[in-house]
Amino acid sequence: MVSEKYCDGLGACLFECPRDAIKIEEREAEKFDGVEAKYHLDQAKAGTEKLVSGCPSVGIRELHVHEDEKITCGYESAAVQEMERADSEVATQIHQPSLLRHWPVQLTLVPAAAPFLNGADVVLAADCAAFADAGFHKDFLKDHALLVACPKLDNFDAHLEKLTQIIQHGKLKSLTVVHMEVPCCSGLVSMAKQAIAAGKNIPFKEITVKIDGDLKI
Repeated sequence: MVSEKYCDGLGACLFECPRDAIKIEEREAEKFDGVEAKYHLDQAKAGTEKLVSGCPSVGIRELHVHEDEKITCGYESAAVQEMERADSEVATQIHQPSLLRHWPVQLTLVPAAAPFLNGADVVLAADCAAFADAGFHKDFLKDHALLVACPKLDNFDAHLEKLTQIIQHGKLKSLTVVHMEVPCCSGLVSMAKQAIAAGKNIPFKEITVKIDGDLKI
């Protein structure tokens, strides 16, 4: 890596590398700086038509930088990747019945003592996972309670405290974390492991949903 502060943690570089040479390493890192990252990319692109190593989201970012104050404002998109789907891959079946067993599902809204968590096998899923996995209900919700969270956009500490309380008081049978393969989503795994360590030891499983919808167990 050229510099940790140029990395937004969204993992777009993983899919750009033609030789699968980029690996993710979990450790303390310098905080991402959008202004410095843009400056670096602008310098790298100077005098060239295409930046080979550039993030695919750069082309759709709209950043307004006040040079005197080094402030970034306006809209900045997340890393973008489009997947082409053949007609045969498009779901054509009629609406399938939901396997969701309770409401609410957002970790922020679920009471720590919610009765549907008592003695349950619980799935803690990243917000995006259900959109990437076409069979999310079939794959994960049958006979399971569901909690949903985002480790990047939500309040991590508040989620960690709530999940710890649930594990301590809910008599969970097991906890399965379903997260996307992008690096920032691994925070959900870290959250679950910390909550288990602070709560009580229960069976734990991690499942990764790849960007194209395939599962990595």
